Amino acid sequence: MATRAQPGPLSQAGSAGVAAVATVGVASGPGPGRPGPLQDETLGVASVPSQWRAVQGIRGETKSCQTASIATANASAQARNHVDAQVQTEAPVPVSVQPPSQYDIPRLAAFLRRVEAVVIRELNKNWQSHAFDGFEVNWTEQQQMVSCLYTLGYPPAQAQGLHVTSISWNSTGSVVACAYGRLDHGDWSTLKSFVCAWNLDRRDLRPQQPSAVVEVPSAVLCLAFHPTQPSHVAGGLYSGEVLVWDLSRLEDPLLWRTGLTDDTHTDPVSQVLSVATDGKVLLWQGIGAGQLQLTEGFALVMQQLPRSTKLKKHPHGETEVGATAVAFSSFDPRLFILGTEGGFPLKCSLAAGEAALTRMPSSVPLRAPAQFTFSPHGGPIYSVSCSPFHRNLFLSAGTDGHVHLYSMLQAPPLTSLQLSLKYLFAVRWSPVRPLVFAAASGKGDVQLFDLQKSSQKPTVLIKQTQDESPVYCLEFNSQQTQLLAAGDAQGTVKVWQLSTEFTEQGPREAEDLDCLAAEVAT
Repeated sequence: MATRAQPGPLSQAGSAGVAAVATVGVASGPGPGRPGPLQDETLGVASVPSQWRAVQGIRGETKSCQTASIATANASAQARNHVDAQVQTEAPVPVSVQPPSQYDIPRLAAFLRRVEAVVIRELNKNWQSHAFDGFEVNWTEQQQMVSCLYTLGYPPAQAQGLHVTSISWNSTGSVVACAYGRLDHGDWSTLKSFVCAWNLDRRDLRPQQPSAVVEVPSAVLCLAFHPTQPSHVAGGLYSGEVLVWDLSRLEDPLLWRTGLTDDTHTDPVSQVLSVATDGKVLLWQGIGAGQLQLTEGFALVMQQLPRSTKLKKHPHGETEVGATAVAFSSFDPRLFILGTEGGFPLKCSLAAGEAALTRMPSSVPLRAPAQFTFSPHGGPIYSVSCSPFHRNLFLSAGTDGHVHLYSMLQAPPLTSLQLSLKYLFAVRWSPVRPLVFAAASGKGDVQLFDLQKSSQKPTVLIKQTQDESPVYCLEFNSQQTQLLAAGDAQGTVKVWQLSTEFTEQGPREAEDLDCLAAEVAT
């Protein structure tokens, strides 16, 4: 289809090469680099004499100099509409399909009878083959493995330079709460801080406006929701107190508190059980008049620790062992693992009956809970996590940048992974994938490991903070298993959405975990 060009204003040109512009997009020669017969260049129906003929018409001789001015037209200005050559396609030829009546049915049936035995034999071979064991067919498009759903924060706390020190999901999985405080050096006992909560199921969710805010007179270092009461949350303070709030009571949320008595911790509470670096492990129960009463107490004394591994002696004759982290077994409610300042994990029991050799004051007898001592990290432990899928496996992470995978059946770790040159502040097993865990580092990242894929490097490394400020805490959501929350030194909580690669068990994954645990017994 030809495009009719409309003549436009003409421009003057003084060189012999200008007229060639008029040939753009027009086939006017036998081939590239070879001149064709002299002819007028044509743009649609507009014809422009070539310079060669113009020179002949003026002088009657062939010269390439002393030419008169020749009026030329630029091709791009001579056409208002154009059509690319590559779209000038021919109409597709319809494919003819034979009607069923024209097929040779008898010959087709004879062919199928001839190959039937061969096809069945090969199918049986494939059925018995193990070549594709462990392979899962994925009919959906590959999706991003991790994406950020929400970036939550409380501007007044961030303006004070407070860190997110702890995170907890409530029992329904719809509310995430965080504690604000400081984990660096300094006296933060009188620093006003906050506990904030966001209901992610609310349509009017505002990331910078929590649905509940509680002001606290001391830095909050740890936080935990009640396992069945979705609005009850407990916090441990720098001052040594433990408080319990009901977040559904916006005017007066405080339910119970320990107060500052001989029973309370003399050091900051590092985890709500409660445990602290004063060496005490305390169990509290709410009673009337807003008071938490001590019901059971334990004390960690160096002289009473089982000598299952070589331990460094405490300086200055100190006997108490500071507890820094705690995790309860999913299989035995009396069994728990403690992380310590000395870097060694302890296997402990609430059923312990031996009295603790300590002079610490207490309204209840303090007992010695330690049953087994594991090989230490290179520094204090900040986090421990018991496997929800195997009764003998647990993880620990600490200031040496390593994650240790232990079996409760022996002192040395099953494996040790160096994830960072800086501190590791948190480690957690996945609640739905037996071989998946996550760790939070002092370099601003969250590392997701899938041991079924690799035991040496993370499957995904999530950059939580751009300035590499530390990530202090993280928690999987056991109800909405695609969610993982992490809190950092910028005062921000980020809720990450995990793909099905991290939420759906692979074939034989539980068996692989059993094999991993069995290796320590050999």
